Amino acid sequence: MIHRKLLRFLAACAGVLALSAAAQTPPASAPAAGRLETQLKNAPSRIVPVDRIVAVVNDDVITQNELNERIALVTRQLQRQGATLPPSDVLARQILERMINDRVQLQLAKDEGIKIDDLTLDQTIERIAQENKMSVADFRKALERDGINYTRFREDIRNEILIARLREKDVDNAIVVTDAEVETELAREAHEASADVEYQLSHILVAVPPQATADQIEARRRRALEALQALRGGANFGQIAAQYSDAPDALQGGSLGWRAAGRLPTLFTDVLKRMKPGDVSDILRSPNGFHIVKLLDTRSKAAAAGIEQTHVRHILLRARDGLSEAEARDKLAKLREKILAGADFAEVARQNSEDSSASKGGDLGWVAPGDTVPEFERVMNSLKPGEVSQPFQTPFGWHIAQVVERRSEAPSEDRRKATARQAIRARKADEAYQDWLRQQRDRAFVENRYDER
Repeated sequence: MIHRKLLRFLAACAGVLALSAAAQTPPASAPAAGRLETQLKNAPSRIVPVDRIVAVVNDDVITQNELNERIALVTRQLQRQGATLPPSDVLARQILERMINDRVQLQLAKDEGIKIDDLTLDQTIERIAQENKMSVADFRKALERDGINYTRFREDIRNEILIARLREKDVDNAIVVTDAEVETELAREAHEASADVEYQLSHILVAVPPQATADQIEARRRRALEALQALRGGANFGQIAAQYSDAPDALQGGSLGWRAAGRLPTLFTDVLKRMKPGDVSDILRSPNGFHIVKLLDTRSKAAAAGIEQTHVRHILLRARDGLSEAEARDKLAKLREKILAGADFAEVARQNSEDSSASKGGDLGWVAPGDTVPEFERVMNSLKPGEVSQPFQTPFGWHIAQVVERRSEAPSEDRRKATARQAIRARKADEAYQDWLRQQRDRAFVENRYDER
């Protein structure tokens, strides 16, 4: 915003200077003035496009040029995926709504002091490049070939991380799963065969605002009915999702990907059990609004007997006042060298780690897939027993890790409870995030000027 405001200020100054220069120009002679008038009349008119504000979000704005850039990016992505594009006006409105929601969250992250430094950003981009089997340099060239400005891409990734950190802090960390809920989940899984099933889904959500009036609810229901009638008439689900859905994944065709039955609301699973791949549900009502679900495919979850567990220990350092991100990484690199030179990992962990496991020599015990955050699990899975990792970063801070040993066995009762607890937490977090985002949007000052031509 500072740069954008500065550019506007300079443009305004340039206009003032031009007017000032014109005012100071001596008047032309009569013949010269006549020739100038004739030239102006005969000169072709030129219309210079001027940027405009399409939305105001608190003390920030979204401009038409910003919206156009995002529309071009999303359009290229959808075309590469072979998706059917919705009408241009519908696409623009959907993207603007997403930009408004993102701007609300980014402002809140700034107010709460959440920051993403360049080191964290560079590591994230490096990981994205690795997942695409490219070096960072090759990845950058690939982006530029697709017409994606690399500097803008970096800032978009920084914003995605900021929003993820904000959600973790304000939503995910507040989720509480009781023992009673875990027992209920285990009983449900034991009773239902669907507990061993995963569903590949797409969905449409027509959101209903909190404390909506009866007329508002009926208007939203009619909108959901319009979408369902279009689908029943053979319309493409992805296009209808982009046109009607209020969910964040609307522009991805409403895709939810693969979801275990335990991660889905009972409202969905009760219907999915009676559906076949390709079927579209009737309208489903939840506190969030009206849903339409399409079942794409089903599959059995991996056999429980072959879960690989890893015995791992780690040392954690957190950046703080007096210890920057770079200093935390460098300190861990030195501790790793010390361990490789023969120092006892457990003793080094007791003296240096800032995790609650420090008193146990950094020992996390036996962990299974999904027990740790993806960044930690990715590094852990790449290590051989006895190997000590290079310093790496997760949302919790900087780590070095060592795999002690691995085993494969059937899940214990504790493991089944932990899995059920994770499923409940993920389900509740998804629902809580949508409620939280709607509340933040309602509290913000938002003025949508898209229709002001």
